[in-house]
Amino acid sequence: MDFGFTAEDEAFREEAREWLAAHADGAADRRTWERTLGKAGWIGLGWTRGGYGNRTATLTQQVAWAEEYARSGAPPRSGHIGENLLAPTLLAHGSDEQRARFLPPVAAGEELWCQGYSEPGAGSDLAGVRTAAVREGSYYRVTGQKLWTSLAHEADWCFVLTRTDPGSRRHHGLTFLLVPMDQPGRVEVRPIRQLTGTSEFNEVFFDGARARAEHVVGGEGGGWRVAMSLLGFERGVSTLAQQTGFAQELERVVREAVESGAVRDPVVRDRLVRQWAELRVLRWNSLRTLGRSGDAGAPSVAKLLWAGWHQRLGELAMLVRGAAATVGPAPWSAAAPYELDALQHLFLFSRADTIYGGSDQIQRTIIAERVLGLPREPKGRQGAV
Repeated sequence: MDFGFTAEDEAFREEAREWLAAHADGAADRRTWERTLGKAGWIGLGWTRGGYGNRTATLTQQVAWAEEYARSGAPPRSGHIGENLLAPTLLAHGSDEQRARFLPPVAAGEELWCQGYSEPGAGSDLAGVRTAAVREGSYYRVTGQKLWTSLAHEADWCFVLTRTDPGSRRHHGLTFLLVPMDQPGRVEVRPIRQLTGTSEFNEVFFDGARARAEHVVGGEGGGWRVAMSLLGFERGVSTLAQQTGFAQELERVVREAVESGAVRDPVVRDRLVRQWAELRVLRWNSLRTLGRSGDAGAPSVAKLLWAGWHQRLGELAMLVRGAAATVGPAPWSAAAPYELDALQHLFLFSRADTIYGGSDQIQRTIIAERVLGLPREPKGRQGAV
């Protein structure tokens, strides 16, 4: 694919940059910000079917928007799971009724979503799902626990991978359900405090939670196919925006190395140059694969590359700062004793990069089995971390 930006793309980029400059600084809470984005037509740029989004944009224009958003310093998105994961899944596997019900509120920034995949004992091994859904008339009753559920504390809905056939094993008998989160006594969300002191991830407990039968996506028993399709959407245009954020973090580390004098160390200089060169390779690889479909290994290769790169950047950030890296920013107060600066947050959060979203071991297994055609691991070892 010849991935270049046309004059029309650059005009689109300039429009996005100007809008973000005018609105991002005054953004209120994250939910209000989602509504602001929706009202201005910036959600659902890649939804090319059905007119459910706000405005349509080419693939290169979607990249331009994502990159400008990352550069703008705008608030982190709360609606990206609905926009970038649920919406493409419904466009590919949902019914007309499901698309008409769920996509307009996502495009308007009115309904937020979370993803109910990982479970205790079945983190990256989705075939080990045990959360059960039992059909009762026009509803399913969902019982089980999901773990590491991003933004569940803010979400209105959760798409949940469940087991509807109690006698099934592995990827058989799974069903993809859309479950409302506002069910007191039936859905409980417990934030998980991280090393960074923040709580973006959560445990979610379903105790007989109800989901409408018409909110099954892909048919009962078709959950594995839908879930695998969704994972393919997870590493799309947003990867390039992520790399824009990485470049900003790298610039901050370089400034720190210059200010601290660590840049005079030839080993540090070598590592800084390597980080810069590897980030360029990440971008070129993403551009090369973005317009391709059916490449089973591309998402796993991308995850392996960026996760290791980002983790090494966090380690380098602490190296250039030296002993000062262990001290929090001043002034310290009893009300906020666990404040971190940007580089400390980078180091601590990046420790999880090689685990969440599919651990490195899982990604290597996918490449080995689905791309290289190597023998599958014994069933007792699949999903081991």
